[in-house]
Amino acid sequence: MIKRLKKLNRALPELLAGILGYGLVVLGVGIFFAGDKLNFAIGLGIGIVCAVFMAYHMAATIEDSVSLKDEKLARNKSVAGAMVRYGVVFAVFLAMMYFHIGSLVGAFLGIMGLKVSAYIMQSVFHTVKNDPKRMVPPEEQDEIPVKKGV
Repeated sequence: MIKRLKKLNRALPELLAGILGYGLVVLGVGIFFAGDKLNFAIGLGIGIVCAVFMAYHMAATIEDSVSLKDEKLARNKSVAGAMVRYGVVFAVFLAMMYFHIGSLVGAFLGIMGLKVSAYIMQSVFHTVKNDPKRMVPPEEQDEIPVKKGV
């Protein structure tokens, strides 16, 4: 599964791991502050699922848009993809309100996991894995000179 995600976008598995890690941290902290702990956890779980969906859909949309030759068509596809993502999130929030499922604050915090993971991923993962070959597809890695002892 990780290979399939990396084939779509090399950063996607790390982004998803960041979203899930963020979700665990928010769950651990939020449980202390939430009045209805179960409701908060359900809402957070729904938000995390939405964030994972958004990340995967965004990666697929970007891949499809980049592969198009027509710039206007690519832009329109990107905009349509963003509208689909936000429409799904809006529909999920409406369903949560209508059926009284989970906490909307928890769901919002879960969705913010996508943003937090994207921001943190740049600094954390690049510091931890400061390898010049990491940003190059595996089939092209032999062509990159690596400095030793720096």
